[in-house]
Amino acid sequence: MPSPPISPAAATAYFEFRSAEHVPETHEWPGLHDHPSVDAVAVAGRDDEVPVVDLGCGDPAAVARALARAAEEWGAFLLVGHGVPEGVAARMEEQIARLFALPAADKDRAARRPGEMNGYGRPPYALRFSRLMWSEGYTFAAATIRDEFRRVWLDGGDDYLRFCEVMEEHHREMMALGKRLVDVFFRALGVTDEQIAAGETEREIRETLTATMHLNLYPKCPEPERAIGLAAHTDSGFFTLIMQSPVPGLQLLRRDPERWVTVPAPPGAFAVVLGDLFQLLTNGRFRSAFHRAVVNGDGDRISVPYFLGPPGGMQVAPLAAAVPPGRKPAFRPVTWPEYMRVKGKASGLDASALAMLQVPEEGEEGGVVPPKN
Repeated sequence: MPSPPISPAAATAYFEFRSAEHVPETHEWPGLHDHPSVDAVAVAGRDDEVPVVDLGCGDPAAVARALARAAEEWGAFLLVGHGVPEGVAARMEEQIARLFALPAADKDRAARRPGEMNGYGRPPYALRFSRLMWSEGYTFAAATIRDEFRRVWLDGGDDYLRFCEVMEEHHREMMALGKRLVDVFFRALGVTDEQIAAGETEREIRETLTATMHLNLYPKCPEPERAIGLAAHTDSGFFTLIMQSPVPGLQLLRRDPERWVTVPAPPGAFAVVLGDLFQLLTNGRFRSAFHRAVVNGDGDRISVPYFLGPPGGMQVAPLAAAVPPGRKPAFRPVTWPEYMRVKGKASGLDASALAMLQVPEEGEEGGVVPPKN
């Protein structure tokens, strides 16, 4: 349930999380407990155990089957056996904690400006909410790390160089892992390695992936039952690789009955969350996951979503391999910027953006033609 508006001044004031003894009205979220939160375990009558996909199990067919089940039933899973060196996550946590510990004036130099995607502050999608989240964040294009963080460290120096080197290391590892996962997703759809190699669309998707990184700090909260770290949403791109510290906080919405399942945070595992454009790409077979992040009263939590998607000019349409013989695609082609505009309209209409892009069956009405650039 949307909360009542707050004043613009309260919404933009810098907030000192460390000194807060209570959650102020500006950060209080009603409706957080409309659905129960449960741990990721199997219980009588339902299975709330988050799927685990072992990329290094040695059986490519088994990996593809496990991934397909997770993508169809959850839209998310934990990824292990990925081969990313253990030290990468530790170095990321160290540098992210150091970034957010900087004085407010240093971070404010990199504050996100109106209409911009990158910078320090609330992510753009959060601007539609009337309340603030219990988190600090920094969004940037993975290809522009050094230029971006000169906004924080104006004179460069050793601290700047070390920070950028660690971010670049993470970017290299995640992009390589993302490309491997794309191939596994294709196999899970029934596309053979030979078809992947020969398919122009499949190769273009794999070779033109774009990446955005978002650094999250969820500070220790004095009243965690009244605040939210990240409001419930679906991601818009293809899929997101999430590095998270060993403090659980990511939750996935499960239905029948509706409940929030907390995703475990075992050392070395990445959470993978599918986005809306991947649901479109797979003709609805693999679905995006509705998720959020909660806070706790015991300590800070760090997470790094690594968003992978298409270039802005690429038309994303259902893959031929995902469309049943004799049927037409379920969705209209759309670029990522066009989809974001549709999603912005859907938020105001309390409707699914993907539903607005569906191609109606014969004799039906519906669907919305994506807006032009």
